[in-house]
Amino acid sequence: MVQRIDVTGTDGVRLAAWEFADPPKERAEGERAPAVLLLHGLMGRASHWASTARWLTERHRAVGLDQRGHGRSDKPSGGPYTREAYVADAEAAIEQLGLAPVTLIGHSMGALTAWQLAAKRPDLVRALVIADMRASALGAASQREWEDWFTSWPVPFATLADVRKWFGEDDPWVERPNPARGEFFAEVMAERSDGWRPVFSRRQMLESRATWVFDAHWEELAQVRCPTLVLRGLDGELGRAEAQEMVRVLPRGQYAEVADAGHLVHFDRPEGWRAAVEPFLEQLAEDARDDREPVSP
Repeated sequence: MVQRIDVTGTDGVRLAAWEFADPPKERAEGERAPAVLLLHGLMGRASHWASTARWLTERHRAVGLDQRGHGRSDKPSGGPYTREAYVADAEAAIEQLGLAPVTLIGHSMGALTAWQLAAKRPDLVRALVIADMRASALGAASQREWEDWFTSWPVPFATLADVRKWFGEDDPWVERPNPARGEFFAEVMAERSDGWRPVFSRRQMLESRATWVFDAHWEELAQVRCPTLVLRGLDGELGRAEAQEMVRVLPRGQYAEVADAGHLVHFDRPEGWRAAVEPFLEQLAEDARDDREPVSP
């Protein structure tokens, strides 16, 4: 069972948070299940974390956030869609839902939000998982490519099957058929009078991306003091050398990769994703237990 909880973000924007199932009950009296906040990437939505949430809820309170401009959250025409707004929204969700200290699991843009928040408010964040997000600047050419890509979408799509086929096979960005990618985009479409269209504004997505694509984010990464797992899909956008440099820059960084996974690593290969992330979370739990053990006199 998934429960929707409305959160008030910065500037009064209404955000939809989703609690996946009830938190585990088998705990000592007064002890709360550790919380995880799941932050999707650009164009994503909280529902993309459903398979992850299913195994997380065995031991954690798992909450996904539809970030502003995405999913069921507000999409103010005038924004703002700045880095500061996204970070403040996540901060508000943690505080209003009583999640701190929380483990942040972020994909792509959501991972950047996670590490910027951890640098800003270390008191709120227990640990981080950074999934396939680069710390280097991508530059103007990358933004122009995205503008051209958005223009190439054959919107509206007549059916959801057309959505799956185009994003999974026909999209010029697809090197080989990828049904998972087609399913990913089918989840961010809504039926209108003329066919299926994205639930987000492509203009707003470009505005959002423009607030981070031109800059490098190494300095903020180095300010993250909590345990952090940097994870990449072997065929994703984050290269191995850059990922390992990110681990080196992080005071408490670790590295993992998922074979046969692309940028949508948690969606492409959910079993490989779990196998990479779960040991990190288990180590956090073990460390927390050790911290609570009484010290012998």
